[in-house]
Amino acid sequence: MKILLIRHGDPDYEHDTLTEQGWREAELLAQRMKTIPVDGFYLSPLGRAQDTASVTLKALNRTGETLPWLREFRGCIEEPFTGQRRCPWNMMPQYWTNQELLLDPIRWREDGILRTGDVAEVYEETAAGVDELLSRYGLQRQGNLYVGENQPKTIALFCHFGISMAILSHLMLISPAVLWHAVFLPTTSITTLVTEERLPGKIFFRCSSMGDASHLEGQDKPLGRSGLFSECYGCGEEKPAQ
Repeated sequence: MKILLIRHGDPDYEHDTLTEQGWREAELLAQRMKTIPVDGFYLSPLGRAQDTASVTLKALNRTGETLPWLREFRGCIEEPFTGQRRCPWNMMPQYWTNQELLLDPIRWREDGILRTGDVAEVYEETAAGVDELLSRYGLQRQGNLYVGENQPKTIALFCHFGISMAILSHLMLISPAVLWHAVFLPTTSITTLVTEERLPGKIFFRCSSMGDASHLEGQDKPLGRSGLFSECYGCGEEKPAQ
């Protein structure tokens, strides 16, 4: 079985849709998706993911199912300096790399800053959503593995960076805090997970490619960098790359 995690195109966050570049990225993605047999399409309810998926679905004459839990990860923390609620990523590296609990694949839930909000609760909702979806394809979560019939099916999830990292965390037993801060996915990139069944009926997901946006190479504009911070951000010389 394969899971394709597809990030939306270059976003217009203000209007929750795509920029002109984002629509072009979605068109190039659709051309690539024509070469990939997909058994089921699942969509975030947010506009930028819906719009990205719409181009592929139209090109393939297919439909997709919207899953509420696939929206961008909505769990928040309370920012310690301002008291405002914010997403649990974009912490400065000198902070998160020194937090032992944040780095732990199980105990990250106990970290003080994450406990100021509902990150753990939303993560569990995400995990439950993943497991329910996989159960439709005959896989049941049992401890840290899946059991059942390993069917040769491919599913595509059109969603977002933050929720993709939470999904990867659940499937690969890695702290989401590490993935949120150490991984970047270009817009319309495809991250592929494949099942590995070394013992009959005992199944684990492995990431065979991450953030693959080869369909955008050779274009006039660079790969979508929304969400990627430039190297000098924080020194007062540059702002986050958009």
